[in-house]
Amino acid sequence: MPQSDSGLSFRVIHRDGEARAGEMITPHGVVRTPAFAPVGTRGAVKGLTHRDVVGLGAEIVLANTYHLELRPGARLVARAGGLHRFIGWDRPILTDSGGYQVFSLGDRRTIDEDGVSFRSHLDGSRQRLTPESATDIQARLGSDVAMAFDECTSFPASGAEAEASMRRTLRWARRSRARFLALRDDPGRLRGEVTNPGQAQFGIVQGSVYEGLRAASARATTALGFEGYAIGGLSVGEPVDVMYRVVAGTARLLPDDRVRYLMGTGMPDDLVESVAAGIDLFDCVLPTRNARNGQLLTRGGPLSIKRAEFADDARPPDPGCRCYTCRRYSRAYLRYLHVAGEMTGRTLNTLHNLHFYLDTMRRMREAILFGTFESFRQRFHETFSRRPRS
Repeated sequence: MPQSDSGLSFRVIHRDGEARAGEMITPHGVVRTPAFAPVGTRGAVKGLTHRDVVGLGAEIVLANTYHLELRPGARLVARAGGLHRFIGWDRPILTDSGGYQVFSLGDRRTIDEDGVSFRSHLDGSRQRLTPESATDIQARLGSDVAMAFDECTSFPASGAEAEASMRRTLRWARRSRARFLALRDDPGRLRGEVTNPGQAQFGIVQGSVYEGLRAASARATTALGFEGYAIGGLSVGEPVDVMYRVVAGTARLLPDDRVRYLMGTGMPDDLVESVAAGIDLFDCVLPTRNARNGQLLTRGGPLSIKRAEFADDARPPDPGCRCYTCRRYSRAYLRYLHVAGEMTGRTLNTLHNLHFYLDTMRRMREAILFGTFESFRQRFHETFSRRPRS
């Protein structure tokens, strides 16, 4: 299948082992990779303004097809000129296809060969997503990167279950790609509602933890000529060492001249190990969700700010951190805000966690450019622990 004439290009600037520093050029700006996309599910990163997100150094954000179609509706967004104008964000946006959200609905959804039927979590109304409709919705939203509609395989899954899911994802990928190219050739199919003619589309490699299935998925997906490729279906319960093995094995099978995107992962050490395997782009709700729940992620590991031991602690959350929160506020104050239920506490925690993630990406990029990535990797693991710290 031919490649579309999208507005996205990608180049690798420097390598250090398998780790890559590059640039993803989109109609709304350049994303320097490796990069982390803060998750703005409904068009907003919870607790922050766009000014905050830009100030933290984010060059791309992620929004969600499923949630934006349910409310306010992609047609309304298209009438407003597309998602960039509607939410007031002038940098790149990636939209996922809704596949994971549908997967997470459990008994609210029914999968068939054509697509997925489900009940809205908002009002219980019957809804349906197909490869074609997910592609249309993202065209109306006008993101810079749209994702093909996939089926996220659960874990654990037998080999037969994983293969059936992967094969369906491939069939859906072909339909997603065909619809995307048809819209590129004739935007009038959506009555002029295509809001970003330079939109690119990424395919998704599935196959659970089975190397043979991942290899088959990678071969068939890359043959469709997407502008970039994602690894999906991980961070769904599999052991960490298994995830690292699958990421490294799959990344090697993806085209060298295209963006490699690991979806929905993860903890800070996951990002470091995945960059070491050649991954360029990440997203995850973990830093923002954990911040709202009172967990700060620091160079030493997670810190649960709600613990009573911090009630009189005058130290900053992370003494080595230069974020706004750590430069101005104590653990005692942040604990007080959390216990009191003050929304300011969630904002300050989110500022810290996103700074930590984005600064970690910046430091990894610099290490790759200077040829010192392996030293950075070793130092990071020497200090960071997943066990809660005090």
